[in-house]
Amino acid sequence: MTLHSELPPAAGGHSKPAIVHALWLRLAHWINALAILIMVTSGWQIYNASPLFNFEFSKSITLGGWLGGGIQWHFAGMWLFGINGLFYLLMNIFTGRLKAKFFPVTPRAILADLFAALKGRLAHDDLRHYNMVQRVAYLFVMVDGVLLVLSGLVVWKSVQFPLLRTLMGGFDTARYVHFFAMSSMVGFVAVHLIMVLLVPKTLLAMLRGR
Repeated sequence: MTLHSELPPAAGGHSKPAIVHALWLRLAHWINALAILIMVTSGWQIYNASPLFNFEFSKSITLGGWLGGGIQWHFAGMWLFGINGLFYLLMNIFTGRLKAKFFPVTPRAILADLFAALKGRLAHDDLRHYNMVQRVAYLFVMVDGVLLVLSGLVVWKSVQFPLLRTLMGGFDTARYVHFFAMSSMVGFVAVHLIMVLLVPKTLLAMLRGR
């Protein structure tokens, strides 16, 4: 499978813009966005029933209305997030997109792009190319997603996954891991939305593919 393709020149010798995101990628992206929204807001509802820290989330931003409702929504979002995430990872691997888009990654290049971003000089002319900051961010969120699933399994079925529970440091530790992994995901989404506002054409590319 090819990652991108150029369409043949249209009448008059003009060519349409190259495809930036394949259809499968766009579908996975928007399904993932919905799944994360369900998982996070219902997770906050579940958290409020047994807080880890000395605060609770406002009911206005939680989903489910009560503990039982939050758990039902969380389970629904869990399957959507897990299946879609597995599809995304496998497609990235088997199409070669993972290697082509996210590697290589070097510390020197990361620092160079990071400083350029802080100075507002990081170019976004070709949306098909990810800079080093984007590569690190997307690789991080993939790992974070896997950690969310694994820690969630321990919290959900602790007895059924004894080895995983041990690797997580026990049930209580798994709850903290799950919470901080969720917080990292929310932080990524927040930064992602800010970048979309700064570079609106990235949203158009994710909607129409080019």
